[in-house]
Order: sequence, then structure tokens, then C-alpha cells
Amino acid sequence: MINWDGFNNLALRGGFTIAWITLSDEPMVDAIGREAIARTSIIGRRFSITMRSGIPDEEASVSIYHEILEAMTVASIDPPAMVRNFNEGDFERAAYRTHREFGEVSRENLDRMLQFYRF
Repeated sequence: MINWDGFNNLALRGGFTIAWITLSDEPMVDAIGREAIARTSIIGRRFSITMRSGIPDEEASVSIYHEILEAMTVASIDPPAMVRNFNEGDFERAAYRTHREFGEVSRENLDRMLQFYRF
């Protein structure tokens, strides 16, 4: 089981921070009405993530990789060229690839992912 408390107030590259990751039993939908596993609020350089509770660790890990990569891209004034034109499917594929190559999400593996994508 992933210890989400270890991600609270986590400093990321570029001066960004994960403020918190919280679990919720409430259903979530994305901007176009599809069921969602996680959502991120961005305020300045702080990311607050709400994720559905009870999902398998692999799915949770992939979701956090996805949310952070997408949030970093959206919140950056000049995101790296390799992610600048990513769409939702690209972020999803990148998150699964990161999980396969680096393993379960951790502070260190998030940093490795961000380095890989040139943040």
C-alpha cells in the first residue's frame, strides 16, 4: 500500500509542490463528463490531488504519474518540447510507461520521471 502522507508538501522540480494527496469515496468526473480516478487543482505552483479510494496500487501509481506530468505541463510557462503538445492519451501512455520503467510511484521516481521529460 502506498503511503500518501509521504507526498504532502513534496517539493518538485521547477519550484512546484504537491500540497497534498487525499483519498475520496465520492465519484469524480473529468471536464467532459467521463468517470475519473483522480483530479488535480493547481493554485500557483501548488498541486492538490484528490484520488478515488479503494483502487489498486498500480492504478493509483499510474494516476499520480499522470496527474503530476499533466499538472507540470499545464502550470509551466514554457513546458519542455517533449510534452508541450501532449493530449490526455499521451499523458496516460507516459504514466503507464513510467510505472513500467521506474516502478511504483515514490518521491524518487516522480523526480526521475520529471528529469526524463526534461523538467
